[in-house]
Amino acid sequence: MRMTRMAAVVAATMVAAGPALADSLHFPMLNYRTGPFAPNGIAFADGYQDYLTLLNERDGGIGGVPIRFTECETAYNTERGVECYQSIRGDNPLIIQPLSTGITYQIIPRATQDGIPVHSMGYGRTSAVNGEVFNWVFNYPATYWDGASVIINHLLAENDGSLAGKKIALVYHNSAYGREPIPTLNRLSEELGFEFLALGVDSPGQEQRSQWLQIRRERPDYVLMWGWGVMNPTAIQEAANIRFPMNNFYGVWWSGSEQDVMPVGDGAHGYRSLAMHGTGTDYPIYADIQNYVIEPGLYAGTGDEVGTVLYSRGLYAAMLATEAARTAQEIHGTPNITAAMMRDGMASLEMTEERMAALGLPGFGPEFSVSCQNHGGSGAAMIQEWDANTGTWNLITDWIDSDREMIMEMVMEDSLAYAAENDIEPQCLERSGG
Repeated sequence: MRMTRMAAVVAATMVAAGPALADSLHFPMLNYRTGPFAPNGIAFADGYQDYLTLLNERDGGIGGVPIRFTECETAYNTERGVECYQSIRGDNPLIIQPLSTGITYQIIPRATQDGIPVHSMGYGRTSAVNGEVFNWVFNYPATYWDGASVIINHLLAENDGSLAGKKIALVYHNSAYGREPIPTLNRLSEELGFEFLALGVDSPGQEQRSQWLQIRRERPDYVLMWGWGVMNPTAIQEAANIRFPMNNFYGVWWSGSEQDVMPVGDGAHGYRSLAMHGTGTDYPIYADIQNYVIEPGLYAGTGDEVGTVLYSRGLYAAMLATEAARTAQEIHGTPNITAAMMRDGMASLEMTEERMAALGLPGFGPEFSVSCQNHGGSGAAMIQEWDANTGTWNLITDWIDSDREMIMEMVMEDSLAYAAENDIEPQCLERSGG
């Protein structure tokens, strides 16, 4: 009965009626517009949907084939996310974007068996970078292990190349998501000589007074955060309450949105986070979104998220997905691609600055190309800082590379262990026929 209701939700939330299945490309969305993580989920979903609407209205879809997009509400709940996947899998989806590390972990074996590509952009299982083991999973342009390494590389630059004797704390969402960077930070602490302290916060994250009392006692030099939803502004407020220096407080890219800092007011001034892409509306594509989506009233939600960090994140996810579809069409010489063809497009995706500029997003994201050995993109990220006076995020660095040699060692160890446990023979998947 629950599965039937979930399938009904998908049908009820179809955003674009679209033509028959044979004449459309299905991009389903696993969203959460309800629950404690809704403020973050809404912004992402709006950006994703608005980009697809733009392509339909301006270009007639991709390669002349209209896009059909549907929503299924997960409320950031893993069980509901799996139910959404089960209800979508038979409806010719080209790609699954779970928007949850927990859901991603559960979907990986199912989608692999079903032959449906998964894109967990900057989240999910980091060792899925190894495409010889995870043929159907992609996590470009960067992973959580990249993110942890980028922050440490930035801190090394800020400390004349040495973190020896420093103390770094991690406040993390006590879930598969929040625990992802711990192996990287443990290894880096051993190699670089800093003390590492990990402090878990149970979901949804409103109760973390004890963790910040411990931070006040331990007096770390830096605090990192892997949080989501209400956990983030709560942590930033707690940091302000104990007068922790905000410019020594760094969040991952999922802890660096307007939703995270604005509730704290002036106390959030100077807070920093990773940025996997640019933000704001100073990109040519936003003129098209205004003309084709906003002014005609075709925007998702209330239209008030346009240009925010998570709206830009959703737009970026949709752009990468549709560029992979375009690549698949070129590879196979047909506009009507299948999920297997879509996987080929994702496995051959190349994002150059020239292409991003042509899409109206110059300098928006890192350049990268996907290969069988690297489904994780470039691994680079920037650092942004919140200015409470102007209410804007300002980029304070250029692209910073992660320690990819170290990370790939960890990727190989974890992915090959997964392959052994699941009787997988690592190999590059050949392109589908057609």
